[in-house]
Amino acid sequence: MDVLLNNGFSLLGERVSYAEFFGQLCALAVVFLAKRRTLWTWPVQLGATILLFAVYSSAHLGGLASRQVVIFVISVYGWWAWSRTRQRDPVYGLVVRKATARERLGLLAALIIGTVGMALLLTDLYASWAPWPDAWIFVGTVVAFAAQGLGLVDFWVVWLLVDAVGVPLQISSHLYFSAAVYLVFVVLVIRGWLDWARTARREAISTPPASRVSAR
Repeated sequence: MDVLLNNGFSLLGERVSYAEFFGQLCALAVVFLAKRRTLWTWPVQLGATILLFAVYSSAHLGGLASRQVVIFVISVYGWWAWSRTRQRDPVYGLVVRKATARERLGLLAALIIGTVGMALLLTDLYASWAPWPDAWIFVGTVVAFAAQGLGLVDFWVVWLLVDAVGVPLQISSHLYFSAAVYLVFVVLVIRGWLDWARTARREAISTPPASRVSAR
């Protein structure tokens, strides 16, 4: 890993390590794969977490580094969860739906409470020079991946909220390539959100009410 961290190339006058480059490329691929609802989403995500953990640790962003560990665990769960439901959709394998009002409140509560708690922890441990945005991205990522594993359309919205903070934080950390990738994320996330929302509407119409209740 040190080889990938200590070697790289110059982009617009800024150094980009191979670890950051390949890690962010994998992260970009994950958004595209998630839009297609393919199982390859998860193994590619696992590779991204390993590379980006090293990148953010070297940049002294404890929250962003720690979230890679959590994402690794969630990705293993997501891979397992999507594998179990693969036969439910003849095209992509994953049936998606919009979150219920209770689930949305739960996601919002997790974002707020989690961010406060994580920011205070990062501050106490001196683990980040920007504890609040670092904590927001950490918690938002965890919430987004958890919702993605459940097949909730709303996970795309959480990703947009993460990107809104992630771009300026990456720029402030001199991770300019990562900041550019986050901007690409925004476009891909919006497209993924629209695609999943259309699919959820079609599946809601075609699924009997009784089946919808039992699925939730």
